[in-house]
Amino acid sequence: MKHFFTRATSRPIRPIHLTLLTLLILPYLILSCSDFSRSEGASLSELRWHFDPGQSPLTRAETELPDTNDFLLSVKDASGEILYSGAYGDSPEKLLVRPGSYQIEVKSSDFSAPAFDKPQYGDTEIVVLKAGESADVKLCCTMINCGLHLEIGASFRSAFPSAVLLLGCQEGRLLYSQYENRTAYFLPGTVSLTMSSGGSDEVLFSRLLSPREILNIGLSASAPTEEKDWRMTVTVDTTKNRKYENITVGEGSSGEGNPGADIENALNVTQARAAAGTDGIWVFGYIVGGDLTSAGTKMNTAAPFSSATHLAIAARSSVTEKASCLSVELPKGTVREGLNLADNPDLLGRRVYLHGNIVSSYYGIPGLKSPDSFVLK
Repeated sequence: MKHFFTRATSRPIRPIHLTLLTLLILPYLILSCSDFSRSEGASLSELRWHFDPGQSPLTRAETELPDTNDFLLSVKDASGEILYSGAYGDSPEKLLVRPGSYQIEVKSSDFSAPAFDKPQYGDTEIVVLKAGESADVKLCCTMINCGLHLEIGASFRSAFPSAVLLLGCQEGRLLYSQYENRTAYFLPGTVSLTMSSGGSDEVLFSRLLSPREILNIGLSASAPTEEKDWRMTVTVDTTKNRKYENITVGEGSSGEGNPGADIENALNVTQARAAAGTDGIWVFGYIVGGDLTSAGTKMNTAAPFSSATHLAIAARSSVTEKASCLSVELPKGTVREGLNLADNPDLLGRRVYLHGNIVSSYYGIPGLKSPDSFVLK
């Protein structure tokens, strides 16, 4: 028979003794692992993020605001390891992370080379978390690239009809037509205008542009005299030299009077949850679920749905927690027919604007009742 020996005594341990020993030790091993798991869970921190609802947006006449759901979001730890990278609308509501430093970056789009009419909005925040700590990072979206607009006068076009203009920077160049009306956007840094005419190139000016800066420059030419040819003039429109845009892309604005009376000033879900008692207001969010219960946290987030009388909207389409939502009553008629998830499950994830009255509790959370109009985006 095969024997097992301990190193200290070299006495054999028979299989039956080994089995008994294992049975005695196993509960302690299990208990030890359980305590370790509880200890590990207690040491984790909670990381959340959201767009600042307090910023005032630009009017839609000034710029076409991109959808926050389409923003590019990345979350990295101090070593550069990526914890999340993708669309803001698809991001989780929270991440459980170890104590340490984390970078949250959000951008409206990728921007790496000069382009016309492509302002880029975004923010980068750093947060340091201790064990068991919870942080909700507020993202304040502002323009992070810069722009330059040329106003080319008729005198310049008459003096240099065949001249080719090129706006350039370290990342590349843009051909700027003499009849161009668009603004050219660049990464912050030095931007130069080069004129190519008669087989020679001449740098007309160079400017150092900062983030959020949009510079307007006028080009003209003085008439020739007997002694001199056409003389070029460069003027800077200082009234438009710097344009600071503090915006929350896709968020609402308080404005004057009823903050949501106009759909252009619709409140986001965060603002709406804090505006109980306000009637006749526009609210917008993303349809994330339905089949709510008055008590508890139950919310169905996937088809099939059984109730046609209500739904839930949230600040982004990835939300799954009822506590983060605004419940919405769907009264009988056009609103119910157009929005209920029982008949329209494909509406999950769609952005919707609704006009109604905000109440402090509907299905156990702040809600919107008696909506009379809606717009799907």
